[in-house]
Amino acid sequence: MKNIAVIGAGTMGNGIAHVFAQSGYQVILIDVSEEALQLALSTIEKNMNRMVAKEKITEADKTEALSRLSTSTDMPASVSNVDIIVEAATENVDLKKKIFRDMDTYAPANCILATNTSSISITQIAAETGRADKVIGMHFMNPVPVMKLVEVIRGYATSNEVTETVMNLSKKLGKVPTEVNDYPGFVANRILMPMINEAIISLHEGVAGVEEIDTVMKLGMAHPMGPLQLADFIGLDVCLSILNVMYEGFGNPKYAPCPLLVNMVTAGKLGVKSGEGFYKHMRGSKELVVASSFKK
Repeated sequence: MKNIAVIGAGTMGNGIAHVFAQSGYQVILIDVSEEALQLALSTIEKNMNRMVAKEKITEADKTEALSRLSTSTDMPASVSNVDIIVEAATENVDLKKKIFRDMDTYAPANCILATNTSSISITQIAAETGRADKVIGMHFMNPVPVMKLVEVIRGYATSNEVTETVMNLSKKLGKVPTEVNDYPGFVANRILMPMINEAIISLHEGVAGVEEIDTVMKLGMAHPMGPLQLADFIGLDVCLSILNVMYEGFGNPKYAPCPLLVNMVTAGKLGVKSGEGFYKHMRGSKELVVASSFKK
């Protein structure tokens, strides 16, 4: 494992590219948008500067890591000589299927095809390729340079060899890999999303306000962030997508997304990314201000 491709230059993609480059791998970051790629490079450099300031890496480490990172908008040409591709595109099953069909066409026969999906079936994605044994989930946590966990998800046909390779690769990135099987939501989101959904239901039913719900979970359950604040951070659209995957996958009404969540996503209130969700999010400010819709 020397040459890595990451598809998708958003928050997760640039974080994944960051940790691979910092860990000594040659990385090519691929996106359809040149603007997104330039923003990703700027974000990676800012995050590395922060690490230098905290003395977690040296200036020389940063320079070397950035030198190992390149970008491209030409996926076919960019994946012709890579050992593993990590797809980190939008959490949309049809888009991911198309990307995997293209990856299967253009990547070397021995290349592992990984996806950073947080809930979509690995088996379903693998069925789009001619190498289902080499398709695997590699679910990083956000923010990728900070969070230690990687959920390594085996599809129905994923081989033992590929699983072992990805587990070892994750360890070389300084992560703690955890092997799980392919069921909707895997482990992290199968447990997390119903909790977030229940917090939204509690708000929707008037049990308590935004700050009160988050305070109970932070002070009572020692969570570093309340579930509503966390939902804003993840993205309410992402939360809704994951809940829908589990609701459809299990056919169990306990996973049905709260109508309030559906309405907020429909209205474009997506959390941090849109500037407002359960809280207002102002650039450069860490102050938590409850959105006007939820003020008493």
